[in-house]
Amino acid sequence: MVEEERALLGEDGGGGGHRSLGPPRALSAACDPRRLPHRLLVLALMCFLGFGSYFCYDNPAALQTQVQRDMKVNTAQFMSLYAWYSWPNVVLCFFGGFLIDRVFGIRLGTVIFSIFVCVGQVIFALGALLNTFWLMDAGRFIFGIGGESLAVAQNTYAVSWFKGKELNLVFGLQLSMARIGSTVNMNIMGWIYSKVQDLLGYTGPSTLGLTLMIGGITCLFSLACALILAYLDRRAEKLLCKEQGKTGEVIKLTDVKDFSLSLWLIFVICVCYYAAVFPFIGLGKVFFIEKFKFSSQEASAINSIVYIISAPMSPVFGLLVDKVGKNIIWVLCAVVTTLASHIMLAFTFWNPWIAMCLLGVAYSLLACALWPMVAFVVPEHQLGTAYGFMQSIQNLGLAIIAIAAGMILDTRGYLFLEVFFSACVCLSLIAVVMLYFVNHLTGGDLNWSARKREKLQKVTATEVEEQERLRRQNEDDLAKLQPKADDFSLRNKYLSKLGAQLPGNYSSYLSTLAHRSVLK
Repeated sequence: MVEEERALLGEDGGGGGHRSLGPPRALSAACDPRRLPHRLLVLALMCFLGFGSYFCYDNPAALQTQVQRDMKVNTAQFMSLYAWYSWPNVVLCFFGGFLIDRVFGIRLGTVIFSIFVCVGQVIFALGALLNTFWLMDAGRFIFGIGGESLAVAQNTYAVSWFKGKELNLVFGLQLSMARIGSTVNMNIMGWIYSKVQDLLGYTGPSTLGLTLMIGGITCLFSLACALILAYLDRRAEKLLCKEQGKTGEVIKLTDVKDFSLSLWLIFVICVCYYAAVFPFIGLGKVFFIEKFKFSSQEASAINSIVYIISAPMSPVFGLLVDKVGKNIIWVLCAVVTTLASHIMLAFTFWNPWIAMCLLGVAYSLLACALWPMVAFVVPEHQLGTAYGFMQSIQNLGLAIIAIAAGMILDTRGYLFLEVFFSACVCLSLIAVVMLYFVNHLTGGDLNWSARKREKLQKVTATEVEEQERLRRQNEDDLAKLQPKADDFSLRNKYLSKLGAQLPGNYSSYLSTLAHRSVLK
């Protein structure tokens, strides 16, 4: 480490005025935290940090038929696997940033959350091996404790290593890698199950458990990335004397009472929209097999198309929304497109690839337009509370809707389930229309064009600079009006401190100076 410090700083790392024993040895580009190759290595580790979590999150969706058959559970019990993932995050969304900032630190926190993900997946797989479904639920609960908080840690690392315009690209790449993890899961887990079945010669809980255990290897891979990233971040902290990354979140539950109507409508849009997407994907594979007579492989492929489209389109739509603005209009387009997609799937036998591709585009667009709107309607000091509350009620909604969707499918079938999802999207649509009018009537900036928003930001910045200039000018003018202390006044002040009696005219002169200072 001393040699590396000498290479970066050009002097002996020990300090204390000692001269260097020789010329500093230059670090290679891959080892220098300031150089692009090293930062690209760190970026790759950041992206793979959440790969295992997103891969294993949708394991149940990729193996819905096998889970229900081998564990002998109905759809409501199957969807409880998703509900148990969401329950801990109803609370942890408020405390994930606090734990990283104040308790564990970014490096230890990331490792701990990665361990939770690994342990949760192992318990989930053991539950299948032992034919104990409640143990599978417990595994998903533990998995959920680490999953969402790991995403917070991932974003914190990104902010620590990348700044400015780089950050938008980094966030886009992380999101794309997450979607790739979900896509790979959807298309490979069924194949792994069939290979394990061929190896064992039978289906059942043992086959399912071994398949889930193999899937858990991705979580171990992400844990290894967390450990390597922790080492590289600690090394960079020592070499560059930089601080450990922090989330910067400030959570104050008392801020909830100050939330505006616009923000509450954004919360409603978020809950109702995602309730019609994630639970549908969780149940989608069997839906395509039963209604459209797809093979298992074809059903897995079409069920993953939402994530496949989202991987490349999320950065593109993010750039588009940044350039154009008009966030409410984009959200409205996404919600209407999603509603059309669900109606097509419910009431027609058209090629479902059309509806699912539309759903993938709409899902990507809504994420890029909806989440940034929170920053437009709340002050900066309340952003942590607002985003924490938004994620909390999102997870609460997903947990409840997942169980409700399973019960509807058990009792009413897929048609009623699609009508239910369409109703959720309709509620989201009503909230978007209300948000448009509330924003218009209150003079909000949610639907401003990017050019107008940029122009007003420049005007505001100019006004702030002008106010600062006037303040400094007033201070300079007041400083000029203040009388200078000459030898005569200094002598009188000295005599006064000694207790000497001054003539009356001297006292009146000093009192005049005091009066002028009070007037200032």
